[in-house]
Order: sequence, then C-alpha cells, then structure tokens
Amino acid sequence: MGGTEARDGKGAAASAGGAGDADGPGGPPAPGGTADHTKVPAALTTPRGRRPVVAALMLGMALAAIDGTIVSTAVPQIVGDLGGFTVFSWLFSGYLLAVTVTLPVYGKLSDTFGRKPVLIAGIILFLVGSLLCAAAWNMAALIAFRVIQGLGGGALQGTVQTIAADLYPLKERPRIQAKLSTVWATSAVAGPVVGGLLAGYADWRWIFLINLPVGAVALWLVVRHLHEPARPRPKTRPRIDWAGALAVFATGTLLLTALVQGGVAWPWLSAPSLGLFAASAALAALTVAIERRAAEPIIPGWVWRRRTIASVNLALGAMGLLMVAPTVFLPTYAQSVLGLGPIAAGFVLSVMTLSWPVSAALSDRVYNRIGFRLTAIIGMSAALLILLAFPLLPYPGEPWQPALIMLLLGAALGLFQLPLIVGVQSTVGWAERGTTTASVLFCRQVGQSIGAAVFGAVANSVLAARLLDAPAPGLPDDLDAVARALEDPGALSAAATDHLRRAVDAAVDYVYIGAAGAAALALLALVVLAPRRFPVISEAVISEAAITETGGSPDAR
Repeated sequence: MGGTEARDGKGAAASAGGAGDADGPGGPPAPGGTADHTKVPAALTTPRGRRPVVAALMLGMALAAIDGTIVSTAVPQIVGDLGGFTVFSWLFSGYLLAVTVTLPVYGKLSDTFGRKPVLIAGIILFLVGSLLCAAAWNMAALIAFRVIQGLGGGALQGTVQTIAADLYPLKERPRIQAKLSTVWATSAVAGPVVGGLLAGYADWRWIFLINLPVGAVALWLVVRHLHEPARPRPKTRPRIDWAGALAVFATGTLLLTALVQGGVAWPWLSAPSLGLFAASAALAALTVAIERRAAEPIIPGWVWRRRTIASVNLALGAMGLLMVAPTVFLPTYAQSVLGLGPIAAGFVLSVMTLSWPVSAALSDRVYNRIGFRLTAIIGMSAALLILLAFPLLPYPGEPWQPALIMLLLGAALGLFQLPLIVGVQSTVGWAERGTTTASVLFCRQVGQSIGAAVFGAVANSVLAARLLDAPAPGLPDDLDAVARALEDPGALSAAATDHLRRAVDAAVDYVYIGAAGAAALALLALVVLAPRRFPVISEAVISEAAITETGGSPDAR
C-alpha cells in the first residue's frame, strides 16, 4: 500500500514486474537490485539442528489447527455451563477475527525483528489465552479470552509457515510443507474425537488446558534449538508502523464482523450491516493513506505491485472462498440428506484431509518439471470439474459418493496450494518472506470469511424458494433450523421430511456451483495475472550470503 519497494536479491526486484525466469530449483536469477536483502541465510545450517525445530513447528501448528474442531464438539457443554446460547458463535468468530487481522502485523514484525521472538510471543499469548479460557466464568469472558488466543494464533500460523520456508531450500521445501499438511489432516480427524471425550468424560475446560503441555514443549524446543544467525545491524533503528497496524486491525475487525454477523445477527440490508461496511470502506481508505506515508508499512505496496505475489494472493483468496462449501455445508448435507450421524458425517469430510497432504508431498515432482503456475492451474482445473460433479450426485445417494468427491478434491487442492506457497516464498529473500507469507494467509482467511457470508446467503435463499410450496405449513426456512428439524423426523410427516431433505440437497448443490465459480476466479487470477514462470531467487545467492555473514559453510542438504 505504500513505502519504498524493497529490492530483494538477484530476483526479487524482477518479480515486481512479473518477468519470466525459470521457476524451480537452479533457475537463473532475474536481473536487478543488489543482494542486501538475501544476506540472511536459512534459520538453521545443519540437518541435525532442524529436527527439534521441525518438531516445534509441528506442535505449534497443531495448537492452531486443532483449536476450532476441538472447541466445536464441546459447545453444548459450554453453553449448558455458562449460558449465552445467542452469542456462542463468537467463540469461533472472535478467534477468527483475531487470527486474520493480526497476520499482516506479525509478518512484518518477523521480517523486522526475526522469526524467533515473534513465534515465542505467539506461543506464550496462545497459552495465556488457553489458561484464561479454562478459567472463564461466563460466556462474555470466554469470548474475550478466545480473542486473546486468536492473537497468539495469528503469530503461530504465519510464523510457522515462514520458518518452514527458511529451514529448507526450494528442492526440499515440500518435505516440511507435507509434514505441516499432515498436522492439519490429523487435527481435523483427532479434534472432534478428543473434544468429545474431554467434554463427555471430564470437563469442557480441559479442551483448553490440554494446550498447555503441548505448547510448553513447543516453546522449550523453540527457545533451546531455534538459532537465527546474526543479521547485519541496520543503519537506522527499525521503526514500527503502529498507526498502520492499528488501522489494519480496525479495518479487518469491522469488515469481518460485517461478513460473519450479516444475515445471522441482523439482515444484510439493515442499518448495522450497511454501517459496518461503510465504516470498513472508510477505514480501508485511511489505512491506504497511512501506509503510503509510512517508512516501514505493515502492508507494503510491493505485495500488490508484484504480479507473482498479487496473483497468488488472489488465487488463494478464491481457494478460501471455495473451501467453505465442503467444510461448512458438507456435514449438514451428510446428516440432513444422507441421514448419517455426526461421526459418519465427519468422516465424509475428513477423507479430503487424507488425500491433500499426499498430493502436496508429491507436487514437487510436477512443479519441478513444468513450473509452479502450470501445476497450480492443473490442480485448480481438476478442482473445478470435481466441484461441478457434486450437483450431479443422485438423490439421496450413498455416502461413498460424496466421500469420493472429497477424496479427489483434496488431491486437486493439494496440487494447487502447495506449489503456490512454495513458489511465492521462493521469489523473495529473508527480509520479505514473513510479510509475503502473511499476505497469502491473510487473503485465504478473508476468502473464507467472505465465502461463509456469501454461500450462507445462497443456501438460505434457495431453501426459502424451495419451501414456498411445502406440503405442511410452518416449516423452517433457514439451513440451521431445517437441520435441527430433521434431527427429529418423528415430528414431521414423511412428505414434509422428504421435502426438507430435497430442499437441503438443492441448497448445497447451489453452494457447490458457487464454489466452482470461486475455482474459476482462482484460475483467472493465475492465467491473467501470474507470470508464466515464477522469478525464483537462486539458492546460490543465499548460500554465498550465508558463508559471508556467518563464516560457516553452506547448509548440508
């Protein structure tokens, strides 16, 4: 949004214009600039030193990954103990808001002061929030403490991904990314099980207390084993753009609140919605003005001026949009249309998390041959076709049919997301990698928030239209109420039950068609905006800088 564009290494400057160098390992560096931003090597220089750090990263990622799924299973017990049924959704919305709006701030701080202090602060903040959540005395206090957890979660998500890129050269980077993907997959399956066991046989407060030993081990490993090499002392004292950070935080908070609560707490065209969107637009304009004047802006202008980064941001934002279809609406479809129980419905969704890390781990064999952009285009093209296949499933169908769709979708998205993340991280040097990674994750999170609002409105609109000619009066006309009514089919006639199920089936079909539209937007961003070949910085430049700055030898890989 502003500030002087940093020229990072023998290739980062060229990425601003999107010039096409060969992407993949060993590609020649793009011309332009000096190597002063690449004079900070990878975080560790020996394979022996990586193992405990990788363990710390996986534990830190597990804290963030398992959070939503483990809390969701305990909501009935939490509400029964603390009350506050009308506002319990803020247990998730508050956390999401805090994570999303702090990602750009933590990304900039990690580039300015190093990854280690930001990661340590994030873990401590997350653990403090967890301890406070366990001690909450009412729903308002629990929501406030969840926000504190989210402030730590933002540091965890962005910094872990950045350190993962620091640890490994381009050829080996899929290894660590596949491990982190496995953490997400395992958390998606284990979270509901662990949360259900703790809530049912112990106490819901244990779902937060269990974070403490896991986080303590991660914290000890980071403090003990993560050693960032000394960086060149800056000529001037780094200045933190606190005004920009506050403006970004305020803008994101208002916008996400409008998206999360619109159509739920108040109608879309009501005064609260219109007021929040207007205030968000005004704050966004103020943020742009502040960032353009800042010496070290939180969201630098080069994030959007460089074609490679801008196209990846937009593509992954569209992916966040389409991910709402399977993660939010598929469980409802599985229970309301197929008649499955919660555990079986969760399995239909979880198969996607089995194929995703496998596909991601193997994606380097593809992008090393044909490039990051083309690999991602193939993955999203496959996802587009798979999403369009969902409305063709028979009614009511068999559980294996949507499970197969999800298995294939996970494989396609693994082939799409990882090459883009690895590719865009490889076009910048150390001093810009935190900001770049945070911008990618920020756009993906915002895409998910927009998708939840848009597809929620689509689903409820289709339901309302289908229920105009309902066989019985007084049937519910929004998705949540319909799902609750179908949990007690004895209260409805056979004709009314079948009509409601068909209405849910139609609503979810339209959501998947909308998700296919989001996939088309991702493809458009890559085809129109992304350079044909990502301008990857040569690993040799960073290795030589490492020798110069640390007096050591290149990383043994």
